[in-house]
This record gives sequence, C-alpha cells and structure tokens, in this order.
Amino acid sequence: MGEIEFAWRPIKEVPTVAITGTNGKTTTTELMERMFNGCGHRTIACGNYGHALSEVAVSGETYDLLTVEVSSFQLETITSFRPRVAVWLNFAPDHLDRYPDNEAYFAAKKRIFDYMTPNDVAIIRAGEPLGELQPRVVTFTTEPDVEADFMLYHDRILFRGEKIARVSDLPLHERHNIENQMAALAAGWVMGLAFEDMLEGLSGYEPARHRCEVVSVVNGRSYINDSKATNLHALETCLKSQDAPVVLIAGGKEKGLDYSPFRSLITEKVTALVTIGEIADKLSALFSDLVPCRQAPSVVAAVEIATQLAAPRQSIVFSPGTSSFDMFSGYAERGNVFRDAVLNLPTPVLN
Repeated sequence: MGEIEFAWRPIKEVPTVAITGTNGKTTTTELMERMFNGCGHRTIACGNYGHALSEVAVSGETYDLLTVEVSSFQLETITSFRPRVAVWLNFAPDHLDRYPDNEAYFAAKKRIFDYMTPNDVAIIRAGEPLGELQPRVVTFTTEPDVEADFMLYHDRILFRGEKIARVSDLPLHERHNIENQMAALAAGWVMGLAFEDMLEGLSGYEPARHRCEVVSVVNGRSYINDSKATNLHALETCLKSQDAPVVLIAGGKEKGLDYSPFRSLITEKVTALVTIGEIADKLSALFSDLVPCRQAPSVVAAVEIATQLAAPRQSIVFSPGTSSFDMFSGYAERGNVFRDAVLNLPTPVLN
C-alpha cells in the first residue's frame, strides 16, 4: 500500500483537493493553499509537496480541506483514494526512465479519477484527451478559440462568458501560470468561494525558487533559474515565455526523452546552447547545426561559458529539460548551485 492511500484512509472525511499534471503542480498547490487560507478555509499543502500526507494525518490538527499534490508515482498504488476535487493541469512526455512508454505514464496519472463519482468534480485543461470521466467536469484554458468554463480573452479572465478578473488582478501573469491560477479559482468555486474573495486570497503570492526565477541582472544580461524544468514540457514553457534572445543551459540525466521536436523552438528563441550532464553530448550533436554549442563539466562552468556567449539585453536561462540526479540530489540543489554561480560572477562581465 502506498503512503498516499495509507495516510488518506483515516482522514478521508476531510474534503480533498488533489492536484496532478506533468508541470505546474507545486505552483498550483501553493496558490490553492494561500487562496483557501486567505478565504478562511483552513488547509495545508501536502502530499508530493510540503508535508507528507501521513504527517498531516497524525498531526492532530483540524483542517477544512486538504490540498494534496500527487505524482504519478504516488497514484500507482492507490486503491480507494477519492478526492472531492481532482485537478488535471496538463500532460507531456516524462519519466521514461521509469515507465516503458508515454501511455503507461499517462495511465498512472489518470488513476487520480479512478475512484471518483458523479458527486465529485474534475478540473481539467480543455483539450486534454481524458475521455469520459465519472466526476463532473470543469474546464480551463488560455488557448484562443478553445471553449472552456474558464477562458482568457485579451486581458480578461472569463467564467462561462462573464468577466471575473483582469490578468493584472492576478499575482502571476505568464500564460502557463494564468492556467494554474484558473485551476485554483475553479477549485475555490467548486468549494463555494466567491471570486472576489479568492482574488484577494491569492494577492501577494510569489512563486518558490527555481521556477523561471530571475536571479540577477548583470551588465544587461538577465540570469533566469528554471532548475525545476525536469522535463521537456517545462523547458518548452520556459522558452516560450522569454521575450529576449536566450543563451540556454540545458542537460542532466538521461531519461530517454526525444529532444528533436525542439529544433524549431531552439532556432526561434536560442542564440547559443551550453550543455551539461549525461546528455551533454546528445544535445550538442542534435542542435550544433542550428546554434553554437559548448559543453561544460559543471553548472558553475556553464554559467561562465554562457556569460561569455551572451550579449547585453539577452537572457542566460538555466532550464535543464531533464532531472538532476546524474549530478545532484534534486532540482533544488542544482538550482542553488546555479544561483550561487550567478551571484558570484565577477563584475564587469567582459565579452
């Protein structure tokens, strides 16, 4: 029996909002924790992020609801886990070092809905190929010309055609984070909260480190720490959010992922590539005909090389696109090494 299943059983009477997806789980979990607590509904971020669910179960604390991030690994071993609200943010290829193919990874994630009933609610990104689900469905999207309950129209957030907020009313303005906030607002609406109260509850939120975090701007060069990008979807999201030309630092553990679909995005966004880790050779070979490629033996060396390759008004983006376990204990350690390397750069930086 997995820990999520084991811990949930004694506290299953507490309404559970469970969040899954290839990317954005932690940000959305943090947003919901802040929003619900700000609206007077006591909750705690737990599960795959924050406190272990078993720690919450034995704490003796009383909560109005639980905000539980769940990974595909955790969902593999559920046998009755039934959230009141399940949030499906997105799906993209990942973890092919664990699963035989993308279909097996998808099937593990989709288990979040297995024990839900028509009395429960699934909040899903419009267009996700989930088929028929037992719970009622609420949808969200920022894609133009795609119908959903929550939609982005110019600078306005619409719920079933009615404006509930402007993008400027939200703490995060990037397109992927607008979707994360839509998912949080949808969960709050299901739980009976008013949009005005939810927006006030979200105000002041700042994302955790390692998620497109601007570490510093040195001599006109922006250094962005996206160490949390442990898969291709996260890397794609980060690159698409960049307006300035990018010198990209990427690479890490070999997970069996196919980077070839990135050739057009690399051509569009990236002026030079610095590769690290187990897949450094693979990435350099794949993209060297498109942009200058350099290999680095460490993250510190990668920062130094990228600095020399970047011109003023360009961004040095650390978005590895794979996991960190070939060199580090996790993405946080990897991101901290990048941050320290940037903060210790000599000034001025010479081309």
